[in-house]
Amino acid sequence: MSKNLVIVESPAKAKTIEGYLGKDFIVKSSFGHIRDLPSKKLGVDVEKNFEPTYEISSDKKKVVSELKKLAKGSEVWLATDDDREGEAISWHLKEALGLGDDTKRIVFREITKSAIGKAIQNPRGIDIDLVNAQQARRVLDRLVGFELSPVLWKKIRLGGADRTNLSAGRVQSVAVRIIVEREREIDAHQADSTYKVVALFEVEKGKILKAELPKNFESEEEAKKFLEDCKAAAFTINSLETKPSKRKPAPPFTTSTLQQEASRKLSFSVAQTMQVAQRLYESGKITYMRTDSTNLSQDAIASASAQITSAYGDEFLQTRVYKTKSDSAQEAHEAIRPTDFGVLDAGADRNQKRLYDLIWKRAIASQMSDAQIERTTAKVGISTRDEELNATGEVIKFEGFLKVYLESTDDEDEENKDMLPPLSVGQELALQTMRSTERFSRPPARYTEASLVKKLEELGIGRPSTYAPTISTVIKRNYVVKEDRPGQTREYKEYLLEGGDVKENHGTETYGSEKAKLFPTNVGMIVNDYLVANFDKVLDYKFTAKVEDEFDDVAEGKLSWQNMIDSFYQEFHEKVDKAAGSDAAAGNSFELGEHPKSGKKIFAKIGKFGPYLQIGESTDEDKPEFVSLKKGTLINTVTFEEAMEIIKGPKLPLEVGIFEDHALVVNEGRYGPYVLHNGKYYNLPKGEDPFTVNKERAIEIIEEKRKDPESALPRDMADYKGEPVIVGKGRFGPYIKYKGKYINIKGEDPLTIDDEGVVAKLEEHFAAEAKKTIKTFPENETVQVLNGRYGPYIKIGKRNVKIPKDMKPEELTLEDCLKLGEGK
Repeated sequence: MSKNLVIVESPAKAKTIEGYLGKDFIVKSSFGHIRDLPSKKLGVDVEKNFEPTYEISSDKKKVVSELKKLAKGSEVWLATDDDREGEAISWHLKEALGLGDDTKRIVFREITKSAIGKAIQNPRGIDIDLVNAQQARRVLDRLVGFELSPVLWKKIRLGGADRTNLSAGRVQSVAVRIIVEREREIDAHQADSTYKVVALFEVEKGKILKAELPKNFESEEEAKKFLEDCKAAAFTINSLETKPSKRKPAPPFTTSTLQQEASRKLSFSVAQTMQVAQRLYESGKITYMRTDSTNLSQDAIASASAQITSAYGDEFLQTRVYKTKSDSAQEAHEAIRPTDFGVLDAGADRNQKRLYDLIWKRAIASQMSDAQIERTTAKVGISTRDEELNATGEVIKFEGFLKVYLESTDDEDEENKDMLPPLSVGQELALQTMRSTERFSRPPARYTEASLVKKLEELGIGRPSTYAPTISTVIKRNYVVKEDRPGQTREYKEYLLEGGDVKENHGTETYGSEKAKLFPTNVGMIVNDYLVANFDKVLDYKFTAKVEDEFDDVAEGKLSWQNMIDSFYQEFHEKVDKAAGSDAAAGNSFELGEHPKSGKKIFAKIGKFGPYLQIGESTDEDKPEFVSLKKGTLINTVTFEEAMEIIKGPKLPLEVGIFEDHALVVNEGRYGPYVLHNGKYYNLPKGEDPFTVNKERAIEIIEEKRKDPESALPRDMADYKGEPVIVGKGRFGPYIKYKGKYINIKGEDPLTIDDEGVVAKLEEHFAAEAKKTIKTFPENETVQVLNGRYGPYIKIGKRNVKIPKDMKPEELTLEDCLKLGEGK
């Protein structure tokens, strides 16, 4: 038995640390949290000062048992992460393993030999204030989720879709609100057009000078007149102004800035960034990746300085101490940086290497000299007008930190200014072309994962450890989707002055295309609107930020966590009771108006398979008609005019022609739009509008899929007994999916099996299942006695209960089955 047991959260971290400690130490992992609130009940006694009940997770019982054995007779060192979550894990380990209050707690922000050695020399006890801050977050989030979710199940109508997947959360619901409100801003945006003037002049030695009018014209007439006035104009350099300026480096990474920059430069999702950073941290390559501090230690600055002077020279060194704007940031902690600046390349795979390179460059650049820049502005006079054109350029006189790193930006229009050609005041310029082009105002940009994190941080909502799980949750709940969407085309006008004449041109441009953006779903919109209407305080930005500040106060010992919860809970619980008892509900239907010919009401609705229009009501003499809406259509934004265009337009399924003696039919199924040809299904590429598919495009899709037939799967088949059937191919071979169950159909080609073949396979499967059934109980259809691979057993709901050998399965009663189930 080892004399010293060190417990950390992850096996990778354990392996790295074990390499730095001697033979007297054994390092083991708890594999994350070992205890939590129970999954199927509240687990918080609101009558007893919000006392939580914790349970050892079922998958951690073996881990806890092994750690208990190792802890006997050993000195235990709790070495979980140096944050609230890590402190809570240490406390739960202490409680679950029965360790004493004098158990040693060690912390470090990097996994290096010196940091581990220093931590061993300076152990402390568990910081109960940090534990309580984490407990406060966990308990408050449990109360909100556990009490609000049943209200949503009761009050949100989703037209046949499963409502038990609905949930609410203190931070997740606010994140959804941010995305919903941005979508509404975009929907309300009316694009205004203005005219931008750009001129190209030919100067000495064939060089081109680009100059722009600093204002846009509001009307087409003004834009055209300006060019007409310039037909006979002389153009002269009126002034040249050169100003020195400098650019400063960005501070080292915090969690949120790393997530933003990794998104922009590496196209990583927030979750991916954190996973890759975790691997680098656990292998000892970078400091702890959950931090809101931009501070660097003096040792780190000294190490970076040595690297800079060695690689680039003394003139590139300019040390800085950064102060974090966030009040909650702990300056004793550090920004994310390499543990050794002398290591230029690190990581076990390509993504780790790329992220490490980004972290190394950002941290090194933060201690480098400012870039010295010379900016020049030339003003071009027009003899026939009072306005002047501006030409700007810049020259980098000294690279400084730009030699290593340049921060990216979310501004898609940002462009680098090139150096201007040689110019002099009074110089006459020869106009080559002048364009006045129609430009349209743009709505606010939709959020990416990274820009949502930035917004949450600006509002003071959430902390470094919560950003990634918050985004993952809202996507998993289908409140938000992350996807690419194609743009639309529109015409624009342009006036061109060239060769002394003004010509009118027309062009087309694509606008509104989106890549990896966050869109609210219909479910997300409906749930958000219900919560805002009934629980405005929970979704209030300032209130949510105030709660985060109170967690910080708890962590600093300034506030009792139970008092904090109590001040929130009483008012919240009253609102839950009021909402549950009211008649107010959020439906899946929006009435748009009446059909001008039939007088039937038109509704935009959401159903089990997506959004659709309904013409008529179920109480009408004739059955209602249904028209599918495009995937991603938000039913509360569809106008009556848009609905009528869709109703009048072509309907799916749509026959677009004949190919190889068989019809080409475009339709939409559960997995999106497809072309049906000769009994085979060919899915359209993601985002393609089925109504734009003509005969030529349908043939093109079929021929593309024939080159790669597997890409046509999974596909919809006809319904079987009113339920949809999916045919596909997975890791275990071809399958039929029916009522959530996968039925293996080895030996069949999933691309060619027809509807009759699918039905035959289903009936064959159910006939075989029936033979396995020994006994069923009509009184309670969830209880069955079955024959299984390892003998007879009882199925109660989703649980399987073994039948003792001394009992005959065919003689069991319902009472016998339930008793055996209780015993288990």
